[in-house]
Amino acid sequence: MAKVKYFALAVAVVVMYTACARDALANNANATKATENAVPAGPPKVALVTLEKSAYAAWKSKDAKFWDAFLSDKFVGWGTSGKLDKVSAKKEYTGADCEIKSYALSEERVSPRGKQAALITYKATVDGTCGGRKIPANSWAAGVYVRDGGQWKAAFHAQAAVVDPEVPAMKPVYQNGARGDDTTKPAAPDAGAGSSLLAIERAVWEAWKNHDAKRISDLTAGDISFINIFGIYLANKAEALKNWSGTGCDVKSVGVTDAAATMLSPRVGILTFKATADGTCFGQKVGPIWGSSIYVKYGDAWKWTFGINVPARGEGT
Repeated sequence: MAKVKYFALAVAVVVMYTACARDALANNANATKATENAVPAGPPKVALVTLEKSAYAAWKSKDAKFWDAFLSDKFVGWGTSGKLDKVSAKKEYTGADCEIKSYALSEERVSPRGKQAALITYKATVDGTCGGRKIPANSWAAGVYVRDGGQWKAAFHAQAAVVDPEVPAMKPVYQNGARGDDTTKPAAPDAGAGSSLLAIERAVWEAWKNHDAKRISDLTAGDISFINIFGIYLANKAEALKNWSGTGCDVKSVGVTDAAATMLSPRVGILTFKATADGTCFGQKVGPIWGSSIYVKYGDAWKWTFGINVPARGEGT
């Protein structure tokens, strides 16, 4: 309740300030855009947590009708065999060979991405099997919701199983249904925002390879988080910079290919891609990666705000 009061007071102050400074801001377009980014209007945390839990309930009960209204037409994500869009996601999430006994969400965090989108991250605990194989008990997951009319709809989902980075990975388990063909082919980035996001993404990967914390800091927003291929959640910029510039990974070269930008608004986009890294992390060879990053435009500059990388199942094995 105290947080709600504080937020309401903060908004009131911003409104009063905007009214007083209206003439000055009218002459400065960049200042106006920065103000809009600073006070986004996102959904309350309880709303997104409720939506995520309803999706797990539908997965558990194999409710095929649920996904049509739940998923945005712009939905993109990663599934058991590759890239997902709305059509392939509905098939994925209603896989008849999954038997889910129980599930639980914890450590949920919700943060706005502009005025029309929001990010939710959380730890998922699941007891069940898919294809007769046990599902990893714990994973870190991320979802993005976008405002569609009067509703919030799912525009992105991916999750990374929690594993010990110093123990060689076992053959992946297909978590949400039977393995199928990767029929969702990534489109080339458009000539506008898509190419800009790809250029930044490649720069971020190069900076990670070089353990260049300063460069990474310049390319990213002030409030960031990340879920890596080991299911490790880095909750803020300080944790991410320490991890990325540390000595855990020794990589000679990196590559980012098959990128596609899904624009949720003119100032918010999701970049999905495939990545490679020639080297090791914690002594383990880095395999092919399915990656996703969320970008937000601050003023005239795009900034990396969140990412989740998952091991590419069935590739390079």
